Amino acid sequence: MARILVVEDDADVHALLQMLLEDAGHTVWSCTDGQAALTLATGTGEAPDLVLLDGALPGELDGLDVARALRAHPLTAEVPVLMLTARSRPQDEEQGIEAGATEYVLKPFDTDALLGRVAVLLG
Repeated sequence: MARILVVEDDADVHALLQMLLEDAGHTVWSCTDGQAALTLATGTGEAPDLVLLDGALPGELDGLDVARALRAHPLTAEVPVLMLTARSRPQDEEQGIEAGATEYVLKPFDTDALLGRVAVLLG
């Protein structure tokens, strides 16, 4: 199936996403901060098929920074990015889409709905 990069710093959410995606047959690459996400997504020469990206990450790069960097890199410019975040103000979603998110999903999320969105993004 697909290679999906999960970028999530909350251990419980991270474990849930990994389990859901692996149970659905996907290969999961995972990390907990923005710099590691960019290294995994662009440093191996093989892009993920989809990125699930937390909006709030520890360290220097938050989810918006990562989304912008993914869009700017030729290897990942066309990779769908599903931003998964608790930032729920209308301007937060607007900023996420402007930064390069393909979809913007609020936490807490319905697992079946999330898997449906993943399937659609993977085409």
